[in-house]
Amino acid sequence: MARAPFIGRLYWREYLALYASLVLVFLEGFIRIITLGLPQPIIRFCYNRSRNVFNILSSSQGRQARSKHGSFASSVANAADFVDLCSLFGYYAEEHVVQTGDGYLLGLHRLGWKKGEEGLRVNAGRGSFRKKVIFFQHGLLMNSEVWVCLTEKERCLPFMLVEKGYDVWLGNNRGNKYSKKSIRSSPTSNAFWDFSMDQFAFHDIPDSIDYILATTAQLSLSYVGFSQGTAQAFATLSIHPTLNDKIDVLIALAPAMSPAGIHNGFVDALIKASPDVLFLAFGRRSILSSATMWQAILYPPIFVRLIDMSLAFLFNWGSKNISAHQKLAAYPHLYSFTSTKSVVHWFQIIRNKCFQMYDDDVQAPLSLGASERYYKVAKFPTRNIKTPIVLVYGGNDSLVDIDVMLRELPKHTVAKEIPHFEHLDFLWAEHVETLVHPQVFDALEAYAGRDHLKQKYFTYGSINDSAPGRMSLGMSEDDFSSPMTADISDSDPRANGFAAHSPIDSIDLVHHTSPAKLPGRREPVTPTPLSSSSTTTPDPVPEKAPKEKAKPSGLNPMMRKRQRRSGSTSSSRSTDSLAKFGEGGILLGAGKATLGSVNSPSMADVDQKGSSNRRKK
Repeated sequence: MARAPFIGRLYWREYLALYASLVLVFLEGFIRIITLGLPQPIIRFCYNRSRNVFNILSSSQGRQARSKHGSFASSVANAADFVDLCSLFGYYAEEHVVQTGDGYLLGLHRLGWKKGEEGLRVNAGRGSFRKKVIFFQHGLLMNSEVWVCLTEKERCLPFMLVEKGYDVWLGNNRGNKYSKKSIRSSPTSNAFWDFSMDQFAFHDIPDSIDYILATTAQLSLSYVGFSQGTAQAFATLSIHPTLNDKIDVLIALAPAMSPAGIHNGFVDALIKASPDVLFLAFGRRSILSSATMWQAILYPPIFVRLIDMSLAFLFNWGSKNISAHQKLAAYPHLYSFTSTKSVVHWFQIIRNKCFQMYDDDVQAPLSLGASERYYKVAKFPTRNIKTPIVLVYGGNDSLVDIDVMLRELPKHTVAKEIPHFEHLDFLWAEHVETLVHPQVFDALEAYAGRDHLKQKYFTYGSINDSAPGRMSLGMSEDDFSSPMTADISDSDPRANGFAAHSPIDSIDLVHHTSPAKLPGRREPVTPTPLSSSSTTTPDPVPEKAPKEKAKPSGLNPMMRKRQRRSGSTSSSRSTDSLAKFGEGGILLGAGKATLGSVNSPSMADVDQKGSSNRRKK
């Protein structure tokens, strides 16, 4: 039976839940307004009183555990920014700014040097070290700090990849801590916050990748995303066909595409409500901006307990795989600004059970027309993705519906389950270095630096099943060695970036594998950094060998010309990679015009030379 328009959108229980949620949101806003007017001494007083109350109620064992691990965890929690976090572990980090096509300024961070390599030139042209590039993208309401705010270096994936010889870049979405600026609007205006995941897909991700490839003079990079960072990759690869040539593998940790819903019924009612109701509750600018206020006035263990309760309330996550001192270190870096519209976009996806673009056409409250027959929101065509995809998801993650995801992704997608993991465990769990990192290393070993659109290589699944088989099929061990090579020429990056990786044409691509048919769970592997002896050094530029005199041949000049041209090499990349990256006029692959060219005589010269020889005879 059809329900009445507007009134019949929700059941009466859902209206009660919606009303209660709005009351809580308005109450939080009222408290925040009062708090903003309080002087700093009163805020410190509230902080100290909350600390005393917590210490009284907590056990002696808990106080001892916090004092044991509290020193370094406190340093991580109090670090001001990404650079400070990296310096705690002894790593040098660069900061970059990229301008998107619609005027937003995004912050990028770079970790390109091991400890002791700070003076080396990496991916900087002639004579510099060549390293494969990896790009990290964070999730919803986060920034790049979530990747490095750990208490042990061995559990930090970017640091481990730096030690393995990769050039690591980390992105930031518009509106967050490092990207809160635009040349066209101010963060105090509604226009600045008028963005959703559509803008992440159309501008932020492709513009960031183009900037990184232009800066490093590389043809492609590997993409590692977490949560919404994976959804942004799915979306941007589906609508930018040429971008598939620039990302050699997509590794999706805790992937997100079309979640089944929210565990709590109150919030689930908000999802079913119209976007206008959510804008009324949260405003049209940044969402949950009061989180910084609660962090300022609450004692850290109380703030951690509040976050854990919120995660259990919304998603039914126990957060048992993350240690207490890791929560104290990481939770202060968990939240960053984003727009209300981007959260509304996710509510639309969950409500419609479809990975779609943002729906701007809001139906009139009393409309009697069947709008579904005449209007359809555009979906992200994710089955068009050509880039290899590796999904690593948690068995206890309520936001991942792996069956729906595998139906919507291309057939070459590979999925791997970590049975007891929840969503945030992929960032900060105690055993992330043995359960998650090996999956990332295997995928990079199989795909990083390879032209998946032109050649057939070993795939992630085939290497996992029979790693020793790669040697018996004609691939040397050097093909799977360190990602760092020496740059001997800057005329064409094609000759430098892929010279060490020979394709294997006889290997067939592994198609989509359902979870039931995946290989068994891998044994835990502890990542081992490369030794200093394995680090390569730049090779000298080879001198041109003296030309040898051509031996007499019975072939006529035209046949000899054809013979020479048949041995020339040409680019295996499409001409799309020659497009201008950014607005700085930087061109990649500018040497294509000279690559594989042959200085052979023209037809007129051949005819003239032949007639001259006949006259001599």
